Amino acid sequence: MISIFQLDFRRLGIIRLMRILVVEDEHRVATSIKKGLAQEKYATDVVFDGKMGLDLALGEDYDLIILDLMLPGLDGLQICTTLRKRNIQTPILILTARGQIEDRIKGLDSGADDYMIKPFSFEELLARVRALTRRPKNHLGSMLVAGSLKIDTITYEVRVQEKPIALTNKEYSVLEYLARNMGKIITKDQIINHVWDYDSNVLQNTVEVTVKNLRKRLGTNQIQTVRGFGYKLIESNV
Repeated sequence: MISIFQLDFRRLGIIRLMRILVVEDEHRVATSIKKGLAQEKYATDVVFDGKMGLDLALGEDYDLIILDLMLPGLDGLQICTTLRKRNIQTPILILTARGQIEDRIKGLDSGADDYMIKPFSFEELLARVRALTRRPKNHLGSMLVAGSLKIDTITYEVRVQEKPIALTNKEYSVLEYLARNMGKIITKDQIINHVWDYDSNVLQNTVEVTVKNLRKRLGTNQIQTVRGFGYKLIESNV
């Protein structure tokens, strides 16, 4: 009876159980993580090789992927890079024994959202899991997505319907700031304080011109003016 009611509530949107994929070839570590996550009411799938992990990540809907780097079949960096290229924006937490700075940089630049070193505290792992699963869907990995608008925050590439859009540095900065606060009203003063240097003598008219140019370049009406307040970016391209 409990599972039936849970399914009914999930269809109504009242309860949504978090589903996590753990890709870890050390069986003892994987089993321990699964047991701990189950106690916190997370549904957890575990696989022990990279190829199966990638297949599941591509074919199933997960809220988070906990990913080792040193895996048989396919390493974690390849998995991470492939998922981001396929526009799978599920948050990825790399959990590995590789602790060198260059390893962390490679992991994060491949599209991972967080990086944790073994041995680890399970309490810290849970805290990071909670933080990553709280993030909005449009704000995952290195990609910000709003309808057909895509912003890669590592390469600074902007695309609309997969067509690359050339922006100036300030136009890009304004767009990314709005995208990171999608749906929220952002004032002109907030944009000035965030995008321009403290010593810059920038007037609100400069923001208006920048936003006007952004709209022309993007060819969408996603940047809306809220009269008397500021601007907001919405998800729809219509």
